[in-house]
Amino acid sequence: MVRAGLTVDRIVQAAAELADEVGLDNVTLSALARGFGVKDASLYSHVRNLADLRTRLCVQAAREMTDRIGAAVAGRAGKDALLAFADAFRGYALEHPGRYAAGQLQVDPAVAAESVGHRRSIELTYGMLRAYGLREPDLTDAGRLLRSTFHGYADLETRTGFSHPRRLDDSWRRSLEALHFLLENWPRTTQPEPRGTRDPRPGRAAAPAVGCGTADGGHRAEGGGCGAEGGGCGAEHIEHIRDEEQTGE
Repeated sequence: MVRAGLTVDRIVQAAAELADEVGLDNVTLSALARGFGVKDASLYSHVRNLADLRTRLCVQAAREMTDRIGAAVAGRAGKDALLAFADAFRGYALEHPGRYAAGQLQVDPAVAAESVGHRRSIELTYGMLRAYGLREPDLTDAGRLLRSTFHGYADLETRTGFSHPRRLDDSWRRSLEALHFLLENWPRTTQPEPRGTRDPRPGRAAAPAVGCGTADGGHRAEGGGCGAEGGGCGAEHIEHIRDEEQTGE
């Protein structure tokens, strides 16, 4: 029997708050049931199991984070967009460590394909990088560099992995200055990645490199910025990049 007042949204939100408080690994259905004052079985009318709950947490975290990033970069381009994007990313990770950890979970590709947050993350990243004049395969390479830098810094910071007395904000700002310099002076590849290049993994084929928004592969946004009104990335390209990240390439 469904407990009055319990909904999927309430359960996921409670799980998100608990994850921020005690850590994602300590979020269990039993702990949530105690918080609601119900038996564990009452939650199973809304979520299938812990794995289902964690997937829903991942989707919610992706949406929340990209909402913050999207608002931060709207109307900006180049260095201004990079700094706003990075600060929003780091801010969410520090303010919501449990949700951020959930957002890094691998989910079923079919779930990711329907997740607004997962899709928008790619759109925002590629829109920002196109303002630096990057095209494929440089877009993918630069996107991976940014993700590695932002995630690595935020993850170490939340785990108190930096022990040197220099202020973390100062090192962060210098890191972003270095990234901006690198993106402005990105070593361009001599030839574009061939369309339909075969994926070296057995039984897989790489999706074609589909441009975003405009015929020349540009990102359609006012002034070349990363506003939400800008054209989104082609679906095939999104699927290709997401598939690579899901499989850990």
